[in-house]
Amino acid sequence: MVLVLNGVLQEECPPDTRSLYHTHPVYRETAAQLLAIPNKIIGPVGLLYVQQREFAATVPHDKNVSILGSDDATTCIVVVVRHSGSGAVALAHFDGSGTDEAVCTMVQRVQDLAVGYQEGRIELQLVGGFSDTHHYSEDIFYNIMNCFHKLPVEVDLTLACVGELNTTVRGGIHWPMVYGVGVNVKTGEIFPATFPDKGPDQALRCARHLTGQTQVLEIYDSHLGLLRIGPFNYEPLRGVDLWLEQSDEFILQHLSTSPEVEPPHFVMQIRATLKYIQDNQFPAVTVFRDNRPHYFRRDEHSGTWQPIRY
Repeated sequence: MVLVLNGVLQEECPPDTRSLYHTHPVYRETAAQLLAIPNKIIGPVGLLYVQQREFAATVPHDKNVSILGSDDATTCIVVVVRHSGSGAVALAHFDGSGTDEAVCTMVQRVQDLAVGYQEGRIELQLVGGFSDTHHYSEDIFYNIMNCFHKLPVEVDLTLACVGELNTTVRGGIHWPMVYGVGVNVKTGEIFPATFPDKGPDQALRCARHLTGQTQVLEIYDSHLGLLRIGPFNYEPLRGVDLWLEQSDEFILQHLSTSPEVEPPHFVMQIRATLKYIQDNQFPAVTVFRDNRPHYFRRDEHSGTWQPIRY
């Protein structure tokens, strides 16, 4: 009994987005406010990009990160957890895998970063997902809400731009209106955004969920100011050579939850990931030697993440 909707403590979790909007129409208004903000294209300087099945947390005075962001969420949902008093904030990109553990860790991390601030509430914002034909987004929405509802702390839902409210129809096909969001870590402002630069080790990070690793990985240490990838392992992908021989259309149809509405770079990204898996079938051996993570520090001159030995 810890999910707070429109200021009221809930006994039960809303079963779907439609009943949320029907019972609490205020969420229609806040979603409309987000949709009215023009989409921003964000460059790499000051950005901490979070990929699918990842999350990151930081504080307003972090000199390395000014924006947390994620995009390419078609059926996925981007989740933001923020402590209103301290401004400590975490952002995750959820696809239905590993949600329970990740929700617990996200909230715990935000609480840890907010230590010393007496006042403040845990606020939750959900953006992404749409009215897809297989109802993947609805399943993910319920999965996320249920995980937050089970927590022993009160969580205030302040924004839910998901499902039907994030859907437009073009040519008889349902499309998401917002594919990604950024959060200004200084102010907590959230806005629709696209991120052409998705940070270092992109193919390695995508390989993790393409090979079925279910854990949502925490990728940032805000105390050290370091982006941290791994170490992790994955099983060799059977038939990877065969996958790479297939047409773009075949890859799109078989490796996407929403092939009609994927961004144009989707297949190129999948091909790069498949090639990476082909070249690194056992990352514990070829990628994370000595079981060491890949660390990256923000370069003071270029503003981009550069690999370091740590």
